Amino acid sequence: MTRIGILGYGNLGRGVEKAVNANADQELVAVFTRRDPASVKIDTPTAKVLNVSEITNMKDEIDVLILCGGSATDLPEQTPEYAKYFNVIDSFDTHARIPEHFANVDASAKAAGKTAIISAGWDPGMFSLNRLYAHSVLPNGNDYTFWGRGVSQGHSDAIRRIEGVVDARQYTVPVPAALEAVRSGSNPELTTRQKHTRECYVVAEEGADKARIEKEIKEMPNYFADYDTTVNFISLDELKKNHAGLPHGGSVIYSGSTDNGNKKHIIEYKLTLDSNPEFTGSVIAAYARAVKRLNDEGKTGCLTVMDIAPSYISPLSGEEIRAHYL
Repeated sequence: MTRIGILGYGNLGRGVEKAVNANADQELVAVFTRRDPASVKIDTPTAKVLNVSEITNMKDEIDVLILCGGSATDLPEQTPEYAKYFNVIDSFDTHARIPEHFANVDASAKAAGKTAIISAGWDPGMFSLNRLYAHSVLPNGNDYTFWGRGVSQGHSDAIRRIEGVVDARQYTVPVPAALEAVRSGSNPELTTRQKHTRECYVVAEEGADKARIEKEIKEMPNYFADYDTTVNFISLDELKKNHAGLPHGGSVIYSGSTDNGNKKHIIEYKLTLDSNPEFTGSVIAAYARAVKRLNDEGKTGCLTVMDIAPSYISPLSGEEIRAHYL
């Protein structure tokens, strides 16, 4: 039995809780929050809800601490810090900063004799594995990643931070022509704008300058400036009715060749998710199993999904895996 702690009880924390409770070999021990614990209601009656200030008091009662904070400001600080006390896992998803984050967590975990996994989820995570598998099998080729159609939580949050915005949802949408070109095996060179569009559904404050809000969205660097973006202003009731869920997904497509380029091969891995945070939580829970197993074997420091054999994330024995999945 792997004893689990969760730090942060937002959408991802709730998704992790559901995943842990679905696994017979895992037990949720505690949820840690920056809020008043009395105000946080969880679905696991046997687990404690504690303020984050009490977290180190539980270091001997938790096998793996799952960090469910945001990648922008929470995880760069939290994961290295708590790797001093716990085996840890996070879903850090700022791709450009993964090497830096890895180095910080690795140093902290090794010094404490702990095991850590960073960037476990579906991208980075499951999509990363499929990009690596495909390139390893077909070194002569190119990978393409398409996200959506789905809600981007980070982009939606960026819109909500604009003055005059009450709430918002942003959908990332693959361009059909780009998908078709990639699947044809033609290995097209595609710009950011050619691969995806962005659809925004925005609730504005009464009397707010909608033209200004739309301009700020479309010109926002690192989020919307490089995409064809559509902004739709709707009522709060319509947002709650039609855009309350958090679906997502996408595809990794690898277009490669053999026989000196004469024979084309397409590898495609696709996800269609009703709930982004619940699926991400399920991936994290599986890799939490690997964290404990590796630590029990004496492995310390930081790893990614690239470093872990599939058998380490499965609840099945080696005999069962070979009999049913090989």
